[in-house]
Amino acid sequence: MPEAPCLNSVNALATPRGFVYARSGGYTVFRFLFSPPRARDGPGGVPLTTLSAWMQLTPEVIAYCLAAALVAGACRGFAGFGLSALLITSMTLVLPPAEVVPIALLLEMFSSLVMLRLTWGEIRWRLLGWLFLGAALGTPFGVYLLSVAAPDAIRIGISLAVLAACLLLWRGFALTWHGDGKTVVGVGLVSGLANGAASLGGLPVAVFLLATAFSAAAIRASLNLYFLLLDLYGTAALSLGGLVTATTLSRGALLALPVAAGIALGHRGFRLASPATFRRVLLLLLGGLSIAGLIRSII
Repeated sequence: MPEAPCLNSVNALATPRGFVYARSGGYTVFRFLFSPPRARDGPGGVPLTTLSAWMQLTPEVIAYCLAAALVAGACRGFAGFGLSALLITSMTLVLPPAEVVPIALLLEMFSSLVMLRLTWGEIRWRLLGWLFLGAALGTPFGVYLLSVAAPDAIRIGISLAVLAACLLLWRGFALTWHGDGKTVVGVGLVSGLANGAASLGGLPVAVFLLATAFSAAAIRASLNLYFLLLDLYGTAALSLGGLVTATTLSRGALLALPVAAGIALGHRGFRLASPATFRRVLLLLLGGLSIAGLIRSII
């Protein structure tokens, strides 16, 4: 059998099934990557390529994206949301938004599936049913709003509203929800509008849940599943638009590794945090994402 390539070189062996087998320093590892659409070296031949060429990125950009994915995964594992917003904010500094958004949505779905088994028992199904109903009604109107209004103006308005709500919650404002569906459908409607117009549909829901008496575990679990369904819708739309390519899948597969590690770190932090600490961290995260959205829209 031919000798497997070394990981401490820049080469890796990509098999037709997408698995990479390598041996370095006495250790054997298997890595899963998607084979990019490129010509073989010959009939039945197996191509050798550098990771940089595989991802179509420079080594510096790859290192930066790996670090951003680790931090975003840690936030996702702790709070139940924030991964796509952090990835888009950080990675669009080095990559075009059209390349970053599909990767972020794929990693959001991956994160939701990873966290689903950790949060299943705390999901508030009745609440999510009303939210999804409102979001389904509101999203088409948000898409229409996007077609007739300036995207930056919409993003600024949503970010300012969320930032104002965070300040109120920080000062002790709270809602008393008696289980009625009308209120939650209304929140879902606002979320759908924000999702269709600016891909910010999760922020209104996070603000609402923080203003209620739900436990930290219930908030985190419900947000996780809510984002999964929102992102399934968004990824389907991007796929129909031709924005999910083989390169997108390859980059997503690579970044899934630090995202998973970050989720594990964030989950550990959640288990150690008190409910008050969880609430403060979420408010700071929501406020930070809103400020980042304002900066992106103004500059």
